[in-house]
Amino acid sequence: MNHVVVVGAGLAGVRSVEALRARGYRGRLTLIGEESHRPYDRPPLSKAVLLGDLDSTVVDSDLGALSVDLRTSVSAKGLREGALETTEGELEYDGLVIATGASPIRLRGEGAQYVLRTIDDALALRAAMVPKSRVAIVGAGWIGAEVATAARRAGCEVTVVEAAESPLATALGPEVGGLTARWYADVGIDLRLGVMVGSIDPGGLTMMDGSWIPADVVVTGVGVRPNVTWLAGSGIEVDNGIVVDEHLRTSMEGVVAVGDCANWWSRRFGRRMRVEHWDTALNAPETAVATLLGQCAVYDPVPYFWSEQFGHMVQYAGHHDGARLVLRGDPDTDRKWAACWFTEDDRLAAILTVDRPRDLVQGRRIVEGGQSLDVDRASDPSIPLRDCL
Repeated sequence: MNHVVVVGAGLAGVRSVEALRARGYRGRLTLIGEESHRPYDRPPLSKAVLLGDLDSTVVDSDLGALSVDLRTSVSAKGLREGALETTEGELEYDGLVIATGASPIRLRGEGAQYVLRTIDDALALRAAMVPKSRVAIVGAGWIGAEVATAARRAGCEVTVVEAAESPLATALGPEVGGLTARWYADVGIDLRLGVMVGSIDPGGLTMMDGSWIPADVVVTGVGVRPNVTWLAGSGIEVDNGIVVDEHLRTSMEGVVAVGDCANWWSRRFGRRMRVEHWDTALNAPETAVATLLGQCAVYDPVPYFWSEQFGHMVQYAGHHDGARLVLRGDPDTDRKWAACWFTEDDRLAAILTVDRPRDLVQGRRIVEGGQSLDVDRASDPSIPLRDCL
C-alpha cells in the first residue's frame, strides 16, 4: 500500500492518520477537509467556545512530523474504486478512510437560522447572542440544551420549542428526558413542548398552529444527516450513513469508514448503530486503520457521551432500547441522580448520570462486562454500583 487518503479532516480523520503512522504505515498519506481551518475538536463548540472561554479548539497533532499532506478547503465529489474525485481533481489511492461526518438539518423558511457544527458557526452564534436579545431555539436535544445554557448565561431572553413531549425524548425517552424540563424553568427559559415549527421567517418563528414567536436570533438544533450524498453511484452501500461491518469495512475493497457517517454493526447489542459523538470519532479509527492494513480488529464499544447544561454534568453510557428503567435517587429532591436501564436478566444495559461521575465510571465498566446487578440495591444511591454486582 503506497498511498492512503483520508477524506474528512475532523477528529476522526486526524486520529486515522495518527493510527496509520503508529501501526507502521510509511507510505504517502493525504488528509483532505472541506473547511479552511486546520483540524479541530467539536465538543467545545457548544460549551467553552459558545460561553466565550475559548476561541480555538485546534487538535494537538503535529501533522508535519507525521508527513501528512493536509489539503484544506477541498471536498469529495465522487468515488470509484482506486480514485477519489475532489473539487481539486482526482486523487488515486490504495487505501481510503472516509470520515466525512454529518451536516445539520435546516428548517424551511426565509428567515436567518443559525446551526452549530463548525467553529465558524460557534463564533457567529456567540457574537449574535448579546444581552437582552430574544433567542429562539428549535429542538430541546443535547445541542439545544447547551445553546440554551450559553444564551441564558449571556443575558438573552430564551425560548425553546420542541415537537416532543419532553426534552431529550429521542435520546433518553420521555420519562427520563422529562426530568430535565425543570432545569429550563430554574434559569428562566420559556420551554414549549409538543409544538411544531411551520417555518423560520424574518423576525421569528411561525408555528404550525399559526402562532408567532418573535426572535432576534433563531437557532436550529433538530439533528444532523450523514455526509454521504457524494457517494451516489459509487457502489458503496449507504443506509443511514455508510454501511460497514464490525471491522468498519465498507462494501468497496480497500475502503473503511469512521465517525458520524459510519453505520456499524455491533456484536454487543446485535444491531446497527450510528453514533454521533466524540468518543466514536476518537476510538473508531484504531479499528478502521487496522482493518485497512490487513490486521484483525473489531469495533464494539459501549457508546458514551456527555453534556454540560444548566450547571449539570450529564453523562451516558450504553444502549437502552427495550430495557426497563430504574431510577437511582430521587430527581425531585436530589440534585445528583442517575437512571439505569436493565435487560430481562438484570444486566445493566445503559446508565445516565447527573452530577454522579463515579456512577458513570462504574456503570460503564459493568455494561462493558455484561454483568448483572441486584436491581433493588442499584436503586439506592448510597450503595456504590460495584457493590451491587
